[in-house]
Amino acid sequence: MPITLYELAAADPEIRFSPYCWRTRFALAHKGLSPETVPWRFTEAERLAFSGQGRVPVLVDGETVVSDSWQIALYLDRAYPDLPRLLPEGGAAHALFVNAWADQILQAGIARLIVADIWQALRPEDQPYFRASREKLFRKTLEAVVEGREERVVEFRRSLLPLRGVLAHQPWLGGEAPDYADYIVLGSFQWPRCISRFALLDDSDPVRQWRDRGYALFDGLGASARTV
Repeated sequence: MPITLYELAAADPEIRFSPYCWRTRFALAHKGLSPETVPWRFTEAERLAFSGQGRVPVLVDGETVVSDSWQIALYLDRAYPDLPRLLPEGGAAHALFVNAWADQILQAGIARLIVADIWQALRPEDQPYFRASREKLFRKTLEAVVEGREERVVEFRRSLLPLRGVLAHQPWLGGEAPDYADYIVLGSFQWPRCISRFALLDDSDPVRQWRDRGYALFDGLGASARTV
């Protein structure tokens, strides 16, 4: 029975832009697993009722249903122990830290630069929900959130200094080869790449070079993704 992955989609169903879904897509590719993917939108929570919650990613593997990208990574290592591991045996702590940093710091910085672009790429029926929920979160209009981003992106790039420091000593966050820590951050950067035309990274940035190497993995899985 094929694995099915429910992913967040834009108005164009081929644009899959959730950072969490991309973590799972990379994780599945790392394991050599090819899921059937299903587009899902913000206002379709009832379609995920079978999962007991209303967010993606949701992975369906036979009779098993798993939500949350971190839980999916743990499940894949448990369910497929003979395939390449995502997390080192007994050593998931580093990836758990990266997961928290990406969720709370990295993606918060990215959101302040692209949130209005996300709204523009959604279906008309999804736009009111997205605007209302995000403006409540930011306590200002989407347009005000991204105002001045051409100047503010410089500070965002400075915030990536710890990431550059690690990559100066090793080719991947996982060491000599990529692991789930890499896929977490690659997913965070795939989010703006798919849904926005705003340039977050300078071409000469080592983070950009690492990102592009990551997107070339698995026959160009990340590089070939549909973008706006």
